[in-house]
Amino acid sequence: MESKVYSAEESGGPKGFTDRELDIMSVLWREGSGTVAEVRGALGEEVGYTTVLKMLQILEEKGAVGHEREGRAYRYYPLVESVRAGGRALSRIVNKIFHGSAEHLLATLVEDREFTAEEIARMRAILDRAKRRRDAE
Repeated sequence: MESKVYSAEESGGPKGFTDRELDIMSVLWREGSGTVAEVRGALGEEVGYTTVLKMLQILEEKGAVGHEREGRAYRYYPLVESVRAGGRALSRIVNKIFHGSAEHLLATLVEDREFTAEEIARMRAILDRAKRRRDAE
């Protein structure tokens, strides 16, 4: 199975992330930290303990995670913010897939999805702020 490698611009980290590394980073971003066993359990797949350990060690070598001793285990935590990694990845997607059009990205995101009134209000507020920034220029 071929793994996509995310560039430094996409991952927000010093080196790129493979798909599996991104899965692990997602667990750490969501949970805040985790031992190898906790990360393995959160992945919800049949992934070996040593595989998760090795991936965490690789992520640490890349500067994306750190660890601290917790009893006999290590607790790993992200050093790269998900917003930074996500923002860079999204910018690359806008440029590469939507040819620089945030409008096309937005249309793709909202088509055929159901939203609550609160979600629509929050999205409208984001667009209103963008309009005010543009008008202020």
